[in-house]
Amino acid sequence: MSSYTPQTDLSLERSRLAGMMLAGVSYGVYLLLTVQAVIALVQRPRHGQKIANNRRTLLCYTLITFALGTISLACNAKYTVMIWIDLRDSPGGPVALIQNAMQYRINFLALCCGLVTEWLMQALLLYRCFVIWNWARHVMIPMVALYIGMIAISVLVQARTGTLFYKINTELAYLSFQVAHTMLYTILVVKRLLSIRGQMKQALVEYDSSTYDTIILMVVESAMAYTIFIMIFIIAFAVHSSSLTTTCFLSIFQVQGISQLFIIIRVAHGRAVTSTRNTAAPTALAFAGTVSITAEGTDVARVAMPEQDSVESYSVSAKLAKV
Repeated sequence: MSSYTPQTDLSLERSRLAGMMLAGVSYGVYLLLTVQAVIALVQRPRHGQKIANNRRTLLCYTLITFALGTISLACNAKYTVMIWIDLRDSPGGPVALIQNAMQYRINFLALCCGLVTEWLMQALLLYRCFVIWNWARHVMIPMVALYIGMIAISVLVQARTGTLFYKINTELAYLSFQVAHTMLYTILVVKRLLSIRGQMKQALVEYDSSTYDTIILMVVESAMAYTIFIMIFIIAFAVHSSSLTTTCFLSIFQVQGISQLFIIIRVAHGRAVTSTRNTAAPTALAFAGTVSITAEGTDVARVAMPEQDSVESYSVSAKLAKV
């Protein structure tokens, strides 16, 4: 009496299970931040703060990316059930199902939803960078070129349906483009904010730069968390470490979404840079009441309490520099 013994690779099977558990935890954090972002976008901020002008667009963006991320996670969860329950007696056993995941349409759907989500998230970074740089062409051209290249390569990845996922070389190129795009965005934004902070310090010796420092730290931290995670994934993919690749891959979309939501929540609360045009130093001071004086090319708002001898000075743009 013959019996069938399926192929075994306990390390790969454990990594699939660990990856789904990590994906579930990261999705829970993603869900919580999505709810917070939606609430912040639909309600009026306290203390008279201005609602984000593009709140409707951000709300649609948040809901669409969350829906796509949910579909991707649901497909991965369903396929995990198929691996050990529905198709456990298939030739090759669970190991073959994990390695040949791209031969099943449910995984193709999960990958497509995840890639579209990443396109939208990278597009938001692109827009934020352009706004902070006032749509400067020398910034737009390389960023747009990287973005188009990233999309083109991701389409090639989706076209390789049926290929062993861990041997799709275009996936490695796609991840490299994505890291380059994220790092370039971070460098450009931080450089711009540091430049503005330096100008403000030159204009006002005692200027409190904590606001810009906070924004810079937020941008760096959000980008660093995702960059470190995806770099681990790239290294594992490059050395063909199927176990580590599987563990990271199932959570990569949620990690990127979490990084994005930190910025969106700040924008919704009116505490993010929306423009940096014509930032300049104040030309006069007022020591009582509230005075607004317009200098040539500069709007300077000065606020001071009548009963105090001190003054707080803020230099804002001719259009808006709301932080």
